[in-house]
Amino acid sequence: MKVKITRIDKSLPLPIYKTRGSVGFDLITRESTLIKKGEMGFIPSNVIIEVPKDYALLIVARSSTPTKKGISMPHGIGILDQDYCGSKDEVLAHFYNFSNKDVLIKKGERVAQGIFVKIDIAKWQEISKIQKQSRGGFGSTDE
Repeated sequence: MKVKITRIDKSLPLPIYKTRGSVGFDLITRESTLIKKGEMGFIPSNVIIEVPKDYALLIVARSSTPTKKGISMPHGIGILDQDYCGSKDEVLAHFYNFSNKDVLIKKGERVAQGIFVKIDIAKWQEISKIQKQSRGGFGSTDE
């Protein structure tokens, strides 16, 4: 799949798939960003990505980020739609600092990754009642 991308700072590399088996590509931080303890901040990724038709781009923290940096994504995930792609639509990673100190993310660091996911748009078919038997709620298979 070919994906159109623009780098804002050409001195930084394009996003990288670190291994041949990587599903997510690492996003490179465009500028140093300070996130104060107990606060949220946006970390610029240096790229504007044209998400291909029938795909969404998920932005997630790298698995090591919460442990190493003390920050996590407040919603767990970011979703870039196919129509989020203007000349100023840099991909931003939203993080919350849950540590007890200010956290500085330096230019060039990798704290988030992107994953392309094939999607479909639902066409709703409203019915009066769902006929399938309920299997319960959260943890219902742990009988």
